[in-house]
Amino acid sequence: MKTYFAIVHKDPDSAYGVTFPDLPGCFSAADRLADVVPNACEAMDLWFDADAVIEPREAEEIAAEYAEDLAKGAFLIAVPRVARTGAPVRINISLDRGILNAIDAAASARKLTRSAFIAEATKNEIEMAH
Repeated sequence: MKTYFAIVHKDPDSAYGVTFPDLPGCFSAADRLADVVPNACEAMDLWFDADAVIEPREAEEIAAEYAEDLAKGAFLIAVPRVARTGAPVRINISLDRGILNAIDAAASARKLTRSAFIAEATKNEIEMAH
C-alpha cells in the first residue's frame, strides 16, 4: 500500500475539491467532509486504471510546493492506494467466535464468501469508506 497526498480546497457554497499533485489530471469532489477520502480513493483507482504507477512524494515536499494554497485555507490529506493484484493468497488468522459468526452472517446476507467480505471490509476501512 502506498499513500498519496492530495490538496483539498473549499470555497464558500461549493463542494470540497481534491487534486493530486503527483497524479496529473486526477481529481475528485465531495459535498461532505466525510466523503473526501473515499471519493479521492475512487478517483485515484480510476486514474491508475489508465496510467502508469507513479511514486508518491513526501507530504513535506507537497506542502512546501502548495504553501500559498495551504495558507489560504486549503489542506493536505493522505489518500491510501490499495492496489489489487488479482492474485489470492491463503492466510491463517484467528478471530473471536462471535466476530466470525457476525462476519459469516453479513457475508451471507450480501451473497459473498467470507474471504470476499473480509477483503472488502478491510479495503473500506483503509479507504475510510464506511
